[in-house]
Amino acid sequence: MADTKSSGELSRFLDSGVYRFSNSNAVFLDPVRVLNRSYTRFRVSPSAYYSRSFQPKRLAPESAVASDSRKRKRKSKKPRPLNGRELAADQRHQEARPWLLKAHESLLGAADLLSILSKLRSCSCSSMESSDESSSGVEHSFVELGKLWQAPLYEIILNFNQHSDSSSHGGLLNNNQSSEQREIPIFNNLVVNETCDDVEAEFLNRHYVLPGQSSFYMSDLGQIHNLVPAESDCGFNLIVIDPPWENGSARQKSAYPTLPNRYFLSLPIKKLTHTDGALVALWVTNREKLRKFVEEELFPAWGVRYLATFYWLKVKVDGSLISDLDLFHHRPYECLLLGYCSGKTKRYEHLAEFTPMKDNQVIISIPGGYSRKPPIRELLLDCVPGVKPARCIELFAREMIAGWVSWGNEPLHFQDTRYFLRDEPVNRFR
Repeated sequence: MADTKSSGELSRFLDSGVYRFSNSNAVFLDPVRVLNRSYTRFRVSPSAYYSRSFQPKRLAPESAVASDSRKRKRKSKKPRPLNGRELAADQRHQEARPWLLKAHESLLGAADLLSILSKLRSCSCSSMESSDESSSGVEHSFVELGKLWQAPLYEIILNFNQHSDSSSHGGLLNNNQSSEQREIPIFNNLVVNETCDDVEAEFLNRHYVLPGQSSFYMSDLGQIHNLVPAESDCGFNLIVIDPPWENGSARQKSAYPTLPNRYFLSLPIKKLTHTDGALVALWVTNREKLRKFVEEELFPAWGVRYLATFYWLKVKVDGSLISDLDLFHHRPYECLLLGYCSGKTKRYEHLAEFTPMKDNQVIISIPGGYSRKPPIRELLLDCVPGVKPARCIELFAREMIAGWVSWGNEPLHFQDTRYFLRDEPVNRFR
């Protein structure tokens, strides 16, 4: 009976990208499968998404001996006592530790899931081909391009496919189609794909994929107020925020420009909120200084009431953690803080109409590119107040999702066709 239930869960995972462990606080996500639900003619390339390797490192016998010899020569340093801030951070870790261990045990006990983790980087679809080779070479730095005086003159070309035969049934794609091109300013402008189909776009000889019913607004922080709706009924009831927090790792790798904490106080979360309220999901690092800032300054400034904490636990393809759970400065997890922002109705009890938010949930996945977060929309929708389907926006976005608005200074970063595979032109049901 247990084998049948496990087999059923694996089958659902292969279709949805979400594996729910029974009697557990955890789920496992394959971001590639989850993201692919946003696309019709393209698919996220597994090998491009999982570009970083987390295979266990095996040292040659000679290398291992030499390494052990060097370690013996080093003098062991006495651990210094933790300061007040570090003690507080360790206390948070100790509170989270049982939940993380339980989640990891659930993964290690799911033999059916573990057996396919190593295959997640390979594509099982025979009807796929590599995307356009014109997107090879160095990617554009939208951050730098947006600073140039020419930025207001830059335009993106959207190539829309128009089906000439509208009598199709069940979403069957037709071969009879024409195309339409639109040239739209790419910076400080809302670029919208209002169709249900993927749109391929071109900018400075590189190609990008825009999923159906999605839009992006590419600007710096000073222009975000242009996204505030004229009427709160047009606001958002799910707001996901992944700020470029200051941290040494991002600075050393020059992965993206960071901002001091005080800059985020100006985000107009209240003005972006739907009249029925919004669920706010904020990604944070494990630095205690940052957590105190969010709790004591940022959430109060935004008008957000704290609800729960989720954890993103990062694993390798063999199911092991990417680092020791108790490694102080390199924890193998990040935190997602969830809160509620009331709209004009100012009714906190509005949340009672939805599934209660459970604290200490754990999302397990193999990490993708540096600082790329797993797609979490499906895990939050039941707790989102207001209209259905939910109106969703991601702030400081680096990729796009069908049905979402993506704002930031590089929302097209992971939309480059180098990160995608293209469907061969065959008829199929969606």
